[in-house]
Amino acid sequence: MGIQDILEGKKQWRAHMARVKALPPDYQIAYKEIQKYFFKVGPVDLPDGTLLSGIVDFFEEGVAADKGVLELIGNDVAAFCDDLVKDSRTYADIYQESVSRKPGTAGK
Repeated sequence: MGIQDILEGKKQWRAHMARVKALPPDYQIAYKEIQKYFFKVGPVDLPDGTLLSGIVDFFEEGVAADKGVLELIGNDVAAFCDDLVKDSRTYADIYQESVSRKPGTAGK
């Protein structure tokens, strides 16, 4: 990864976060909780994918339709997140696999 890639990534992230900051406060709180959840146990391809920007798109549509954030995601943020990544490999899956291996079988 070159310096140009890093700079471009930062530029994209700042633009993404500007979109988040333009959302109403309750949407921003929900987004930050979703982001925190995904950064802990989320999909392995999170940095390469469009999941977070897709959530912002979804939230912007909700704002335009004059819906509350809980109408969109429900009361359980974790359940909402789990449903989004149910078919994706997550860091939690990798950890579970590592502790499930028999001793002495690492890398096999």
